[in-house]
Amino acid sequence: MKIDIIIPTYKPGNELLQLIDKLEHQTIVPSQIILMNTEEKYFEQAFYGLRDLEQYKNVKVYHLSKREFDHGGTRRKGVRRSDGEIFVMMTQDAMPKDDKLLENLIQNLKGDVAVAYARQLATEQSGVLELVSRQFNYPEESCIKSKEDLERLGIKTFFCSNVCAAYRRDIYEELGGFIRQAIFNEDMIYAAGVIKKDYKIAYEAQAQVYHAHNYTNKQQLRRNFDLGVSQADHPEVFGQVKSESEGKKLVAAATGYFRENHMLSKLPAFYMQCFSKYVGYFLGKHYRMLPRKWVLRITTNKEYWHNEV
Repeated sequence: MKIDIIIPTYKPGNELLQLIDKLEHQTIVPSQIILMNTEEKYFEQAFYGLRDLEQYKNVKVYHLSKREFDHGGTRRKGVRRSDGEIFVMMTQDAMPKDDKLLENLIQNLKGDVAVAYARQLATEQSGVLELVSRQFNYPEESCIKSKEDLERLGIKTFFCSNVCAAYRRDIYEELGGFIRQAIFNEDMIYAAGVIKKDYKIAYEAQAQVYHAHNYTNKQQLRRNFDLGVSQADHPEVFGQVKSESEGKKLVAAATGYFRENHMLSKLPAFYMQCFSKYVGYFLGKHYRMLPRKWVLRITTNKEYWHNEV
């Protein structure tokens, strides 16, 4: 079984070398590690013309400009560079917990399972708000999701994350691959297609990566604006299921966690964070009603708007 890793990169640092080293020492060693790098100048500044990467013979680097980058399109290009029967999408800031990440990730990638995604763990630098969020979205129990789960799980049926997810090439090609242009959520849009075609999605809780961000409220607002835009642009995926209910569940779960652990002083900051997320999401869902200059000030991905068709 040939497995390739595809990682979009931007202004990488030493963490990328650590990630590559971790991947090279997995119980299942990838055939290729394909780096789809945005802006060659930053890559050269970090690695002095690839000298630091020469020890890794299976690392391939392909450069593109920032204007060319797209969440869906760049990953499509990466898949075309791969010839693996399975390819794994990762981000440069995801770090395998152990050497069994790939082994555990692909264990159920057979039969009618089209894609499997890993559990994301908070890091030592994560705040308690990020910790609670990770525990809510990435529980300890694995599961396999299908069309039959739509009524029970709603939007979570389509949940999948390219922070670390493995795809079967045969089904990927059959479904047409990642969307060519996406401001966000290219993974969930693909996953929705998986479910609609009666394939399944595996959540592998034993396949674990450290990945977390301590976003400010402003960053949360801007990030969730792009999330809202992606949902507004794809009513065929997100129009049939409600996303807001998941936000309410997270608020309830976090409130219970803080109370049980005698951390009520954390609640005001958490509620403010949730408010920032919702405002961003609401504005994104209704972006067509906003002046374009507002959209460009709020979004985290200005190139998307310059390239939109």
